[in-house]
Amino acid sequence: MPRSAAPAPSATPEASPTAVSPVLRVAPAAPAEAAAHFRASLAFHTDASDVAAALAAGGDPGFVVVDSRSAEAWDQGHIPGAVHLPTALVPERAEALLDRSVPVVVHCWGPGCDGATRAALALAELGYRVKEMLGGFEYWVREGFAHETRQGVVRRTADPLTAPAEGDACGC
Repeated sequence: MPRSAAPAPSATPEASPTAVSPVLRVAPAAPAEAAAHFRASLAFHTDASDVAAALAAGGDPGFVVVDSRSAEAWDQGHIPGAVHLPTALVPERAEALLDRSVPVVVHCWGPGCDGATRAALALAELGYRVKEMLGGFEYWVREGFAHETRQGVVRRTADPLTAPAEGDACGC
């Protein structure tokens, strides 16, 4: 049975006063509130691309990368130079592995895992300055950055859905 075409959306909001866009059911914040929110978000988060750029620049990046995944996950691959500190072991091992004066960038598997968030909370409660790396190890690999495995350093081709197909910078 053929489907009838939906009516074309009206270009003017007056045409349907009861219809409200799902995006605008809750009005956007005032610019000053939005700026405060996004500034705060950047104080808590970074991304794989920025971490990789800082590490590739050479010298001291000013932070340490902490991989909060299990030993089995670490063995599958990890960021070169990262410190392995599984989330569950943060309270007992952080002091021996980390310097409180150096900010920490923590990551776990990826966006579907909150292990890094839990590790970041535990580190913050112990007095560390910490950011969570958005995308985790998944996006590190998907963006084509080198990672270490038992076989040595590996670098996959960047996924064009997460990183530019040509060049190194996404422009954001």
